[in-house]
Amino acid sequence: MAKIGIAGSGTWGTALSIHLINTGHEVTLWSALKDEIEEIGRTGEHRNLPGVKLPGGICYTASDEELCRDKDIIVLSVPSIFTRQTARRLAPCIREDQIVLNVAKGIEEGSLLTQTEITEAELPKAQVCVLSGPSHAEEVSRGLPTAVVVGAGKRETAEFIQNVFMSPVFRVYTSSDIRGIEIGGSLKNVIALAAGMSDGLGYGDNALAALITRGIAEMSRLGKAMDCDPETFFGLTGIGDLIVTCGSRHSRNRRAGVLIGKGKSVKEAMDEVQMVVEGVYSAKAGKQLAEKYQVSMPIVEEVNRILFEDKAASEAVKDLMCRDKREEHAAVKW
Repeated sequence: MAKIGIAGSGTWGTALSIHLINTGHEVTLWSALKDEIEEIGRTGEHRNLPGVKLPGGICYTASDEELCRDKDIIVLSVPSIFTRQTARRLAPCIREDQIVLNVAKGIEEGSLLTQTEITEAELPKAQVCVLSGPSHAEEVSRGLPTAVVVGAGKRETAEFIQNVFMSPVFRVYTSSDIRGIEIGGSLKNVIALAAGMSDGLGYGDNALAALITRGIAEMSRLGKAMDCDPETFFGLTGIGDLIVTCGSRHSRNRRAGVLIGKGKSVKEAMDEVQMVVEGVYSAKAGKQLAEKYQVSMPIVEEVNRILFEDKAASEAVKDLMCRDKREEHAAVKW
């Protein structure tokens, strides 16, 4: 049995709490919002996971010290825009060599740092790792089969986390490519916004397939320029996460994109979704990374124009379709 503290009582942190307590571990679920964590503890339910009853045995707290005390793993499950301030807040309670597992997805605007890089800057003595993949909280909370990847600097750390999280309904793979895992997990949200916009405009499966396929091409090009392993982008945290986020009814990024495609403003779409839409925050960072590494990412560029320059989604599609002609794979010779 492992002792696990989960920082963040959103749907993902709550779903992981359910999974881990059902797997036989000791779980403490924390929120910076005292009223929120007290409501979950009192009702045994999460308002954004309707029909899911939390099992007994989970400890609910708003105490930083209680979250971190004597834990084998501390999971950071706050929205990506709050990762830095949460890690900084918890720093006085984090012991040396503590395993800290990031499960949020996003790139910090301005610094262009991934979630683990942000956490390492705030918690330099911790072992910072990442868990990612196609894993909607709505399904994990109900025990539906899911597969993910854990990335860590040390093989033994990755295997320890793998053993803790593994179950008959939750399969965990290991990888050393932390950055590749995070680039895939972040940029797929931007492509999912585009997929949602396509659906909102009334386009069909052909357009969706094109966006997914060309989206993975953009992500892998950037990953290669950033010294990531190309195979990462054709695994669970690349194409796997991209497929589920672009096509699932559970995807908040896709839902926001649908609303924008139907004519809603970015603010109206985010307000209607009522949860953090990570792709909106990662879009600018993705464009900045493309410029920094001189990588062509036309879908990411057009999403930025729609989000921040008031470009019509229909015009963005037209401009994508009418770009200069080219070969699909330049490396494939005639």
